Amino acid sequence: MRKSPNRIKFRNLPSSGFKKQQKASARALEKIASSTQDQTPNTKSRLFVVWGILVAAGLGLAVNLYQLQIVRGPKLTQKARNQQMVNLRPFMPRRPVIDRTNNVLALDRPVYTVYAHPKLFNKSGSDIANELAPILNKDAADLEKIFQNKKSGILLSSALPEELADRISSLHLDGLELIQKYSRLYPQQDLVADVVGYVNLDRRGQAGVEYSQEKLLERSGQTVRMSRAGNGALMPDHAPEGFLRFDDLRLQLTIDSRLQRSARLALKQQMKKFGAKRGAVIVMDAWDGSLLALVSQPTYNPNEYSKADISLFKNWTVADLYEPGSTFKPLNVAIALENGIIKPDDTFNDPGSIQVADRIIRNAENKRYGRINIAQVLQHSSNIGMVQIIQRLQPSVYYNWLERLGLGQGIQTDLPFEVASQLKSQEEFTASPIEAATTSFGQGFSLTPLQLVQMHGALANGGKLVTPHVVRGLVDTKGRMHYSPNLPAPRQIFSTATTQKVIEMMETVVSQGTGKASQIPGYRIAGKTGTAQVASRAGGYLSNAKITSFVGILPVESPRYVVLALVDEPKGANAFGSTVAAPIAKAVMEALIPIEQIPPSTPVNSAPVP
Repeated sequence: MRKSPNRIKFRNLPSSGFKKQQKASARALEKIASSTQDQTPNTKSRLFVVWGILVAAGLGLAVNLYQLQIVRGPKLTQKARNQQMVNLRPFMPRRPVIDRTNNVLALDRPVYTVYAHPKLFNKSGSDIANELAPILNKDAADLEKIFQNKKSGILLSSALPEELADRISSLHLDGLELIQKYSRLYPQQDLVADVVGYVNLDRRGQAGVEYSQEKLLERSGQTVRMSRAGNGALMPDHAPEGFLRFDDLRLQLTIDSRLQRSARLALKQQMKKFGAKRGAVIVMDAWDGSLLALVSQPTYNPNEYSKADISLFKNWTVADLYEPGSTFKPLNVAIALENGIIKPDDTFNDPGSIQVADRIIRNAENKRYGRINIAQVLQHSSNIGMVQIIQRLQPSVYYNWLERLGLGQGIQTDLPFEVASQLKSQEEFTASPIEAATTSFGQGFSLTPLQLVQMHGALANGGKLVTPHVVRGLVDTKGRMHYSPNLPAPRQIFSTATTQKVIEMMETVVSQGTGKASQIPGYRIAGKTGTAQVASRAGGYLSNAKITSFVGILPVESPRYVVLALVDEPKGANAFGSTVAAPIAKAVMEALIPIEQIPPSTPVNSAPVP
């Protein structure tokens, strides 16, 4: 008999139990079938939804990845690098300034701003005040009172030197904050302020060579890119090798601090004695134009420039004009000799006055000297003799020579704020004979004291105009020169024969004339005194105001050094170039002789050579 494939067999069961079991099984099968039929469509839908979400997410990620990697990739890469790297330009100290013997005149030094936060003190305010007072040079009671009135952010010092900051750090006090910065220090204080100048809070030069030589004083520091950690800290392991190194070059000046100090002392003494308004001393090596001393009084301390009168920041020897008076007479004699209109042994009659056009010109104090030679014209500082000498020269020729000397022009020095000298136009100068007459004794035009030194340098060096300067160059710590400025070539003005004759005439001014106060036993010195009127801004001249001066050249047998002493508006009936300025020049030359090792001209205690 064939078996049915769908039949289920149950053996050894009672008939009643079998039926019950069979019915239960049938019901279970029906339930399962029914359940299967109900759930199959829902499951498929859910699967489709899940797969759809996954596919969409994948596509979205792919699109976003494409945008990030391909479209925006370069920009994002650069942005990441900018976040991970930093452009750093390390602080480069300003180069030091030294004099010609390597004395430091200016340098950068670390200083500290000190703040106190009393709320963080680990000791009582009284105890901390007592410990800080001697270091900060303050009163302990005042400090304690300040600590009681404010809990944080108290400024105790804005520029505390490093050695004092180290003393504070060694106390290990909580509540004190020290912030390092750099400050410009001028160890010589006001000694060379008129030459060196100062820098402001932004570390920019404002006067002197600090201003004019800014490019030489600033070290060139390159910007470098460095990695930094996630917290922003720089990672030194990734720094370029040697990026913090800088050169050891220093700006060396031609100034000699020893001579500068002697000149300042002599000038201050005479200014005090005569109650003068201001004064100056200039010493120049006429062979190359280097300035060994340049002193101006009054002056200022560049370490405390904010307390100074701003008018002092411009060195008046290069920034102010004046009429030189009789100190210009030797230059006029040189012009006359060079043009052959006079000879050294010529004589002139000086009756004490002379009429030029509609003017009467007189000697100082109305003195008359009678028949005098050219050397005596300089000895007595005869205005009348000088007028007669220049009257022999055509005004147009004379004017051209004044221009050759540099009048109406600047001198191209390396000191800042220089002004050009002033000379009337040729038409105005030649229109009236009075112009040449007043110019013959140093009035009617104006120049700077430094330009007058330059002109006398031409008498000292054989007739060449050199450029006065204070910058020698950049030298390293071993004294090797790495840079020296290119100065204009010297310009020949007079012949050597002419200048030697003028120097010999000027020597008689010191040995026999108004310059006797500048004599130094054993040394031949040429010189010329000057006592000039002070021009008024409103025109004419100020009454009871004069400027006294003396220019010296030494040694006569081998002229090299020019010394100018200038005192503005000295008071007293006996205030002349011979009494005020000549003694200053003598003191300066006495200091110059051992510094430059100038040998005596004649045996000591012998009379000067006439």
